[in-house]
Amino acid sequence: MPEAEAHESKLYSEFSTLYDLTFGKIFYSRLRHVINSLKIPYGARVLEVGVGTGTSFPAYPTHCSVTGIDLAPSMLARAREKIRANGWNHLQVREMDALNLEFPDNSFDYVMAFHVVTVVPDPVRMMLEARRVCRPGGKIVVVNHFTSQNPLFGFVTETLDPLTRRLGWRTNLRLKPFIESTDLNVETLYKISKLSLYTVLVGQNHKNGHRAGHFIS
Repeated sequence: MPEAEAHESKLYSEFSTLYDLTFGKIFYSRLRHVINSLKIPYGARVLEVGVGTGTSFPAYPTHCSVTGIDLAPSMLARAREKIRANGWNHLQVREMDALNLEFPDNSFDYVMAFHVVTVVPDPVRMMLEARRVCRPGGKIVVVNHFTSQNPLFGFVTETLDPLTRRLGWRTNLRLKPFIESTDLNVETLYKISKLSLYTVLVGQNHKNGHRAGHFIS
């Protein structure tokens, strides 16, 4: 396992006991809004990469099948506790590297990446893996913060990047180059509120590499 991946897994494993009490509560309302907006159909196969403690789990409809993957064993242990406590038969989790997914091509109808593209060592590779396991015409959904296109804010966040990388995430990922390098066909791109730091990106997976869409700051 590459050093960067192991570092991040260790970091989030150590933080798992506090995660639900802090970030979990903050993130859930945003993820619920995004998942509800997708209107996931009956029988859909969903993969969530970087699932952590399963913050998003209550938002998924029971008529779909959801697999969550993560590298941090302690986070996954908490996710399994939630699955058992709530009797969620439509949910399962596996320890797995998002950069090397152990699934055949076209295995899922939806691939979700919530607050994870700035955590993995190689976000482009992660998204290419997401596209590989997502069927043609399936949805790839990203919720994440990206470096502001405002020159001042962008400079500040990029300056902080060496520090935040030591903590396990990056602050120098810009939205437009990210979309272009991953060859996503963007269907929807928005922020839930004007003051939100997080962008919601919904793309349709075209195996031929066709792109369409628009960009926001």
